[in-house]
Amino acid sequence: MKQILAVDLKDRLQNNEAFFLLDVREPNEFHYAHIENSVLIPLNEIPQRLTELDVQDDIVVICHHGLRSQQAAHFLVQAGFSQVTNLLGGIDAWSCLCDSSVRRY
Repeated sequence: MKQILAVDLKDRLQNNEAFFLLDVREPNEFHYAHIENSVLIPLNEIPQRLTELDVQDDIVVICHHGLRSQQAAHFLVQAGFSQVTNLLGGIDAWSCLCDSSVRRY
């Protein structure tokens, strides 16, 4: 399972690299704080909404602290997605290390 640090994700975003940023938190968490251009599909909806994702995409999965996103990333790999990366520390690490305008909770 590939992992990425928040600062490395920030570099990828600043370099305009092509990837899909998948947020697997709950809607209330997403509305409270999220990374710009991320797409919300809550963890429990991933199996039913798998067709909304492209198996060819480079996908970075995020959640609050990195646990749910790790579960989602594992599920995606098992479903045949080969370019899946988990954000270590989740949006909390993103807020602390990259963008303090993203609220912590």
